[in-house]
Amino acid sequence: MESYWAEFLTVAIVHLLAVASPGPDFAIMVRQALCQSRRNALLTAVGIGAGILVHVTYSLLGIGLLIQQSLILFSVLKVVGALYLTWIAIQCLRSRGGGVHVDTSNAQRQSGPAAFRLGFLTNALNPKATLFFVSLFSVLISPETPTAIQAAYGVYIALATGIWFTLVATFFTLPRVRRGFNRFGIWLDRMMGGILLLLAGQLLFSTVAGASEAPAAGK
Repeated sequence: MESYWAEFLTVAIVHLLAVASPGPDFAIMVRQALCQSRRNALLTAVGIGAGILVHVTYSLLGIGLLIQQSLILFSVLKVVGALYLTWIAIQCLRSRGGGVHVDTSNAQRQSGPAAFRLGFLTNALNPKATLFFVSLFSVLISPETPTAIQAAYGVYIALATGIWFTLVATFFTLPRVRRGFNRFGIWLDRMMGGILLLLAGQLLFSTVAGASEAPAAGK
């Protein structure tokens, strides 16, 4: 086990840099923390961590490499991920505002399962996460590393991701932080919706660009 500590440390550092970078998970987490109860925000954080296990599972099975090498499969994943982000963005843009004020009687308040599902699907359908885990398990982690050790790395990443977004949720649900965002009101939802639309557009653009390059490469 001691011989794998260096490899684990490399995995941990790379994951820390990846999870701290802005992306769909972070955008969704901030909006949940500002517009929902702390309980729902924490459930979304747990959902994001659980979504990591999807990527870990198919990476261990070798399916992740298959998805990356298949233009059709990876394009389908990108389109599905982009459509899901677009759907969330539309919900943000259609918001009537005032979402920063958490009201337990508000009809738009999520149920616990819905908050968890939002985090889970946002991460599980993120094609960038697919690329990250395929690279992680095919480049940074040695093929000679036992499957049990690789699975342990994956569990660590899931737990660390959940803890990170739990901290994000806790910070943005602090009363002082929420009061600071109250002045933005409806514009907060508009901004979050715009960011998610940009991320969705980026995915769709990369899908179209990849499809157009494939025939050219085959000539």
